[in-house]
Amino acid sequence: MADNLYEILGVPKTADADAIRKAYRKLARRHHPDVNPGNQAAEDAFKRVSAAYEVLSDAKKRAAYDEFGEASLAGGFDADKARSYARWQQTQQRRGSDFEEGPVEFDFSELFRRARRQARGPDLHATVQMELRQAIEGAEVALELPQQGTVRVRIPPGADTGSTIRIPGKGAPGVGGGPPGDLVIETVVHPHPRLRRDGLDLSLTLPVTLDEAYNGATVEVPTFDGPVLLKVPPRSQPGTRLRLRGKGIARKDERGDLYAVLDVRLPDRDDDALAAALRAAAGAYSRPVREELTL
Repeated sequence: MADNLYEILGVPKTADADAIRKAYRKLARRHHPDVNPGNQAAEDAFKRVSAAYEVLSDAKKRAAYDEFGEASLAGGFDADKARSYARWQQTQQRRGSDFEEGPVEFDFSELFRRARRQARGPDLHATVQMELRQAIEGAEVALELPQQGTVRVRIPPGADTGSTIRIPGKGAPGVGGGPPGDLVIETVVHPHPRLRRDGLDLSLTLPVTLDEAYNGATVEVPTFDGPVLLKVPPRSQPGTRLRLRGKGIARKDERGDLYAVLDVRLPDRDDDALAAALRAAAGAYSRPVREELTL
């Protein structure tokens, strides 16, 4: 790979891991074969971007690349031996004309023998966009991979944004007959218009009438498993959180809860009798409602 890896991703050498990840995702989406069917140039660019990210996203590989450059990308590269060789060279340069021939302990043949060995291919990275329901229930997705065609992958239930799935042997080909890398899939879960997620728990804003909040009621709450009944206690205040156990997100042996957050809706039509009744209800408060309001 003759090109500078940082230049391939369009980031400076000082870029942190988050900046490198964002740059990779942007370029991977732009050059992905799914977006550019039949475009060989885009496919080649996608491979370069994936290979660059494979190195720069790994702290050890990135450190070796920063220190030794392209030489560190050779299969079987040994950083310790390369450092020994560099120190040996510096020693000989300092000796200059005073250098005397003699035995050298550094094993050159071992360094280059290791570099010629078979090397595992780089990983391919893909991002899968999902709706919350798909993430909760699990989903099967189809990915078009360079030179491999369509690969179907099962995303297990409970995936979240940033979750990764590794598919062995579905990455880029190896070097010198070495094994292929892996396919690493990262999921991005879109926000739901009515549900908020916190780990395995879900929160839902539940509208209730003034009567239901004051007198109590049993109301129907939608879930991905179907509607369930929830008891609203009398005198429930706006923002009260009522828990539905086990109605959150399932992942392996764990199951979260669903929290219904009450949104007490006042009537939106004029009603003189209701207005009079509410004024008369002022005495039903146990204390002034703004008693503890301070700045």
